[in-house]
Amino acid sequence: MLRTLIALTLCGIASPAQTPVAIDPGLSTIVQVAIVTKDIDASAKRWASVLGMEIPKITTTRPGEEVRVVYKGKASKGQAKLAFFKLGQVVLELIEPVGKDTSWKQYLDEHGEGVQHLGFQVRNLDQSIANAQRAGMPVLHRGRYDKDNGDYVYLESEKALGVTLELLHSDPPRK
Repeated sequence: MLRTLIALTLCGIASPAQTPVAIDPGLSTIVQVAIVTKDIDASAKRWASVLGMEIPKITTTRPGEEVRVVYKGKASKGQAKLAFFKLGQVVLELIEPVGKDTSWKQYLDEHGEGVQHLGFQVRNLDQSIANAQRAGMPVLHRGRYDKDNGDYVYLESEKALGVTLELLHSDPPRK
């Protein structure tokens, strides 16, 4: 159903004569729903209560320059506090922006607390980015995972889809 929704939305972006382009087969499964919050401790406590789970460990990402964060085409020092609830195939991610110059801070400033992005594990990151750009969704924000074992890329898809898409791509296992 999600694949159909994305394809229909892309049809609206593309000219009527064009066939929709699937950004990546990985977009058939949501792996993450992320909520931006101004107080991650309070949010994590509320979510843990609702889910009947323990409050997850809250971590702060490494400084942006250490994990190659780029926001709107420029290097960023931005960071975030993160908490993850594992809910089957989907992870609920809570994000509290630390500093500025990130899509998380932009979302919080423009919309307040709420669902900022849906994350998908993609198979071919470069091709997925190129396909998204052809569909009118350029890169908004990107960086490396804190363990330097993969990339995350946020697309400017909010106007087209009502939410930001995050492309997640893990590096192959190191030998």
